[in-house]
Amino acid sequence: MKNTIKIENIIDILACPICKGKLNYDANKKELICNFDKLAYPIRNNIPIMIPEEAIDLKKRKNNHD
Repeated sequence: MKNTIKIENIIDILACPICKGKLNYDANKKELICNFDKLAYPIRNNIPIMIPEEAIDLKKRKNNHD
């Protein structure tokens, strides 16, 4: 059996690498969201990618949907 960590179980110990603030988990998009910095950190293969250069700018994504 493969050992996997569920994001829901570790979300309380993860923090935004930029502002050190709380992250919210978006299970549908498989992202960790920093509402303060308006960034989304992708989760790939159940691994949060907490590299600022890999973050998705939510302001730009919102503008693309307008």
